[in-house]
Amino acid sequence: MGKVLIVDDNADLVSSLKAVLEGPTARFDVVTASHGAEALKIAARQGFDVAIVDVKLPDASGVDLIQPLRERAPLSEVVLITGFASVDAAIAALRSGAFAFVLKSFRPEELISTVEQALTKVQLKREREELERRYRALVELTDVLVVGLDDRDCVGLFNPKASAVTKVAADQALGRRFLESWIPLEDQSRMKDAIALARATGGREVETGFTDARRRVRWHLSWAPEDVGRGMVYGIGIDVTERRALERRAGEAEAMSAMGTLAMNLAHEIRNPLNAAVLQLNLMNRQVDKLDAEPEIRAALHKRAEIVGDEIGRLNRLLTEFLELAKPRGIAREPVHVAALVGSVLDLELDTARERGISVKRELATDGCVAIGDREKLKQVVINLVVNAIEAMKNGGTLTAKVTSQPEHVTIAICDTGPGIEPQFLPSVFDPFFTTKEAGTGLGLSIVRKIVDQHSGEVRIESERGKGTRVVVAIPTGRGATTT
Repeated sequence: MGKVLIVDDNADLVSSLKAVLEGPTARFDVVTASHGAEALKIAARQGFDVAIVDVKLPDASGVDLIQPLRERAPLSEVVLITGFASVDAAIAALRSGAFAFVLKSFRPEELISTVEQALTKVQLKREREELERRYRALVELTDVLVVGLDDRDCVGLFNPKASAVTKVAADQALGRRFLESWIPLEDQSRMKDAIALARATGGREVETGFTDARRRVRWHLSWAPEDVGRGMVYGIGIDVTERRALERRAGEAEAMSAMGTLAMNLAHEIRNPLNAAVLQLNLMNRQVDKLDAEPEIRAALHKRAEIVGDEIGRLNRLLTEFLELAKPRGIAREPVHVAALVGSVLDLELDTARERGISVKRELATDGCVAIGDREKLKQVVINLVVNAIEAMKNGGTLTAKVTSQPEHVTIAICDTGPGIEPQFLPSVFDPFFTTKEAGTGLGLSIVRKIVDQHSGEVRIESERGKGTRVVVAIPTGRGATTT
């Protein structure tokens, strides 16, 4: 039953209206008021669905009463009745928000029909409000990214998950251009095309970076042409960063397995000619010393032989690193004082650092820095990181080595003040054979990650162009280390 409020100072008319609305053909819950102030009190206290209001009341105009009544019952509707109708009065009433304008010479079934239509509209508004409430709850509480973009690709909706990822409050995100603010430059063109296709076809899916190139988000874009008058493109984004990392690691593991078999089969065949080439170079150097030639000629021949020897040495190191990366070999499990190990590596590389104008800063905790693992493999991790840091600072700088201890792991941080790494390269730095160095093998960081994985640890890299790079390695203290 709908609740109907009758506001009229004509007691006979009110009695008749009440009888009609509570009759057998139309059943409503009816309350009455004889003037405007009383009607407002009833509306505030009890609420109502439809109000039937006389245009002329002792203390107010029915038209002026529409807005106060609806403020007290926001989803309600108001039907005005009058015995003095005019076109201008009807237009004014409808413009003021009245649902209908009825003459007092109405028939009962006419009034019932009007009230039922108004009540239907009230019910539809309530259903819509409930749907909007559920929609808002879904958008606010869901653990996926939800954004809405207007026809200029500016943010019109930004849910709490998006705010948490971007660290930008929703009210601060509204109106900002979405692509330029949070989509990496290399993905902006693809995202823009996907948004355009969503408007043209109704929907589209695309994967891009979000906030930076390392975070990957799979977007489902859909277009709501009737929304906000101009149409909104809604994007529901699922963070697939970890999934892509796992897929990449699985692919690398499969590749490493194949590489291991290949490496073991080729190692002997490759090293034999390399060793023979080194032997022949040594013999050639001796023969050059015996040549009856000018010293300048002998020096030039020695230089060329040295270049060949260096390249053979580089090939040999590449083969060694390749074997280390590819062949499965178990790790030892013994207590390792990580701070002492890092200190010994720094001592080993100190002269090289000084020759390059690099100062070494040590922040090595002395207590509790014991991890369970393979001493030699962990030493190789530190050597690779320290050498990378030194090689990154071609014009000098500061290398900072920091070791800290927590209950469950020991953390090693190697920082340099070099040029840093381009953001688009960061997701690939641990990939085998990926390198930004002219003479690099691209295996150093791959070996680091493999050894850290063997110790059930974690490794991450942070870099900012012009400020340097920081590599952080966490090795468990014993609760979680595994052997492979």
